[in-house]
Amino acid sequence: MSRIMIKRFGITFFSAALLGFLGCQATSENQEDDWIYLFDGTSTEGWRAYNGDKLPEQWVIKDGALTFDTEKKLESEHSGGKDIIYGAEEFDNFELYLEWKLPPGGNSGVFYHLKEGYSGPPEVSPEYQLLDDLQWEEINNATLAEWQKTAADYAMHTPDNKVKIVKPAGEWNTTRIKFTPELVEHWLNGKKVLSFKPWTEDWYERKAAGKWKDYPDYAKFKTGYIGLQDHDSPLWFKNIKIRKL
Repeated sequence: MSRIMIKRFGITFFSAALLGFLGCQATSENQEDDWIYLFDGTSTEGWRAYNGDKLPEQWVIKDGALTFDTEKKLESEHSGGKDIIYGAEEFDNFELYLEWKLPPGGNSGVFYHLKEGYSGPPEVSPEYQLLDDLQWEEINNATLAEWQKTAADYAMHTPDNKVKIVKPAGEWNTTRIKFTPELVEHWLNGKKVLSFKPWTEDWYERKAAGKWKDYPDYAKFKTGYIGLQDHDSPLWFKNIKIRKL
């Protein structure tokens, strides 16, 4: 091969590699641009009480985290009632990402397709359960079913304990929820721990046989708000973002 051909080949290869790199970079940037930050560590804009017009005073920003500043109560003392929603927009098909941590014995949840006008979000909204799996039962002197533990589709589907890893109280966990009518996925700390298809015969059987049998509007809506649950536990959330699918 002549020196000229070698030189041309080198230029062509370099140009192709450069275009490939720029294309990958553009794709990565476009994917990042798809995310909408619901909480970026600096502002609570868009957030308010469920069935309310302002954010309850206990929900504050501390050290860049959306924090529910309260005293921890036992389950037997639970009253709740200060659930919040991102009220600026409703979402139908989405991928939601957030980071969270709980105190020993802590309890909370993430709601989606949430509608207002009910006595509480669980009546109408699916819930990705958040719990201190490692200490809750001991602290509350009670036993839980798997559908009540972290990453469960609360009272409907249970996570795979073979891959599920929950960080101890006080450490940050990551959660990812992907929702489409074809498939719902729950991820915890980088692992997919459960998946299911909504509104199937199996789904309706689970609803009719369990906790939601007396709640006709549970999970019937295909669009709604994102919400966070007050379960009388200090809470910390950060990097809450969503992209539409």
